[in-house]
Amino acid sequence: MKPASSLVSAIIRYAHHDDTLSLPQLRKLGIIYSSYRFVVSLFSMLMLYIAARADSSASLPSFLQQTTLSFYVLLSLILLGLFYVVRTQMRRQLAVGLVLDVIILSLLLYTAGAPDLQLTMLYMVVVAASFMLLHSSQALVITLLAIIFVIYQQFFYAIANSMSLNNLGDALLMSASFLAVGGLSWSISQRLVQLEKVAANHAKEVERLNVINQEVITQMVNGVIVIDRHHIVLANLAAHQLLSISLSPLRATRSTSNNEDEILDNAQSTLLSHFEQQLTQQHSQLFKACLSVATGQSRTFTYDVPAIANASIFGKLRVQIIPLKDDSKLILLEDLRREQASAQQLKLASLGQLTASIAHEIRNPLAAISQASQLLMEDIVQVDVESTTDDGLLASSMPVDLAGNHELYEMIFSQTKRVNRIIEDILKLSRQQTATQQSIVLAQWLPEFLDNHFQGHDIFLRVKTQPTISFDTHQLEQILINLINNGLRYSSYAHPHAYVEMDIYCADNDVIIDVLDNGHGVSEADLPYLFDPFFTTDKAGTGLGLYLSQAFCEANQARLLYIPEHPKSCFRLVVPAVNPKDNAQISE
Repeated sequence: MKPASSLVSAIIRYAHHDDTLSLPQLRKLGIIYSSYRFVVSLFSMLMLYIAARADSSASLPSFLQQTTLSFYVLLSLILLGLFYVVRTQMRRQLAVGLVLDVIILSLLLYTAGAPDLQLTMLYMVVVAASFMLLHSSQALVITLLAIIFVIYQQFFYAIANSMSLNNLGDALLMSASFLAVGGLSWSISQRLVQLEKVAANHAKEVERLNVINQEVITQMVNGVIVIDRHHIVLANLAAHQLLSISLSPLRATRSTSNNEDEILDNAQSTLLSHFEQQLTQQHSQLFKACLSVATGQSRTFTYDVPAIANASIFGKLRVQIIPLKDDSKLILLEDLRREQASAQQLKLASLGQLTASIAHEIRNPLAAISQASQLLMEDIVQVDVESTTDDGLLASSMPVDLAGNHELYEMIFSQTKRVNRIIEDILKLSRQQTATQQSIVLAQWLPEFLDNHFQGHDIFLRVKTQPTISFDTHQLEQILINLINNGLRYSSYAHPHAYVEMDIYCADNDVIIDVLDNGHGVSEADLPYLFDPFFTTDKAGTGLGLYLSQAFCEANQARLLYIPEHPKSCFRLVVPAVNPKDNAQISE
């Protein structure tokens, strides 16, 4: 008994833990079965009256048949309407409907008297549907109910016909068929459920990978654009930044739909449409070059970004066009500033090794020359004092022209100081081989910087946004100190009152720092050599200040430009913004 009881308990436990269809699939199949029930009930009632009219000798359908079929039609219509209206307790609705199907079919079989093959086939459909739509335990109850009704009806019919049990074997065979159909339907339904779960898991995995791919593409430093038959289907954030195309349409997009996916789709569609429009207008040369690439061929070239939004947006991009399937093209945009920054780092490292090896050899004799010139000047001053205090001697009787020698010694001393400044500037390059970037909030950092380094000077700071940049603080200090000192010095040449203005604002995805002065500016002839080493228009300068500042900018993926179109003398520092969408505008 124990093995039998354990087997029964295992079957019951397995039946309670079987897998069932998902609710959307259950609703779809439930509507189909409810519609089938209504059609069958209506068809059965029509065929009953048609058969009665066709056979004039036959009597009209019995009251029980008419009542049963009328009730069945009405019930089928009600259950079908409930499935469209009520979306909860769907399995309970189906279970009630299937039980009523068995009861009504049993009544029809009772009124028919003898076994009916058509009604038997309808029993099969009910049993199969119960195992596909309900839990196996519920389906088993409905199947046993159908078997009991069939056997009872056949047994009652056999007793009414003088104990003729010829049809009882058919009823038993029919019951066995119910169980076989139920088991087969249950097996098929379990396979369908498993396949649906596998498909759902695959769909979730594909969706997860799609989200990961979208996030990776969004966070890429290089720009990614996909063109499908002359239309933009994908453009990441880096593409907008590198091509100076704003994201304002995304912020302005509004939708009355409550569906979040629909809102995102509308915003994405609007953004891509704006990107395509701006690309064809502002970068028509690039767009035509992308479209002209033949199928199956790739192309790589350098693209000069035009000055579109403002004068600060300059640069070169490496464009790689890769043809895809169905005439689609993948365009990769790479900012050459990063390569320039890497090259600058190598250049600084090489220069650092060179200066480290020769600085000691140069500065030791230079210090000796400087010290000797200072001692000679002190001797001349001492001799001059002694000659003027001696009673009988005059300075004219001295064998050497001490005044002329003093000027020569001063010249030697000043030149040694200049050479020493040149060495100091070159050593700054060697000491700053790598940039240690950190987040800097300019609206907070700049006032403190000006108080520390330019207190007492007229520096007018105008901060129009709240930008955050990533920069090496020491290198940024060196750059701004050099630019502000140059502005104060050249402004004093043109006006008695020297002052410098600083404007901080954002242009697209860059932070702009303009250093302005009222000097005479840079002549057009000197512009090509402005950032060359040792080039200077100031006799007291070393010519390494701007070169050093530009090197620091390139090491931090920034740009230092001179803007000749500006009404004032303007040096512009262009730095990529950190989270440009968070830069709040300050009301003036």
